[in-house]
Amino acid sequence: MAARGKTGPIIAAANDVKPSREEAEAAVRTLLAWTGDDPTREGLLDTPKRVAKAFEEWFGGYAHDPEEYLGRTFEEVEGYDEMITLRDIRFESHCEHHLAPIIGRAHVAYLPTNKVVGISKLARVVETYAKRLQVQEKMTAQIANSIQKVLQPKGVAVVIEAAHQCMTTRGVHKTGVSMVTSTMLGEFRRNPLTRREFLSIIGNPASHFEG
Repeated sequence: MAARGKTGPIIAAANDVKPSREEAEAAVRTLLAWTGDDPTREGLLDTPKRVAKAFEEWFGGYAHDPEEYLGRTFEEVEGYDEMITLRDIRFESHCEHHLAPIIGRAHVAYLPTNKVVGISKLARVVETYAKRLQVQEKMTAQIANSIQKVLQPKGVAVVIEAAHQCMTTRGVHKTGVSMVTSTMLGEFRRNPLTRREFLSIIGNPASHFEG
């Protein structure tokens, strides 16, 4: 049986059967009618199918395990143990409160111990978490914790800068505003010089994250 929320049953809880494609399209038709439009008019006839297909792309991160991307590592690096940074990883996500887009970029760094991972895999980790319903703070921590868990480096740093359309297209309607979050683990948290080096590389003033 589905769990119940404060306002009624929660459809398709985690332990329930996933709704069918047809049910998803029917839900879109209901929303279209609720807005006051006619879901049977020509311009909206195929909209439910398009929305369902878009959801499969926007939320494809649920079908992947980000830690699997980090599983294949390389140890023949001639003892390299300096900072590895991948910056300006563009991502598109959606706010879990309003389903509004979150558009931004992530900067990821780690201090390897005896193994490194292909840089595309770091981007994959960001993309997988981004393609889920998110809040930026949680996403920042998820990326850092996954890298720390699998690679076990001396430290991990993640900074995310993003614009949230839940506050630019609705609510307070404030444009030109970006949100910045960071997670610093290991040496990036303990050592201010390491943290400052990372922030200098990605182009952010160290004073923003010195606390």
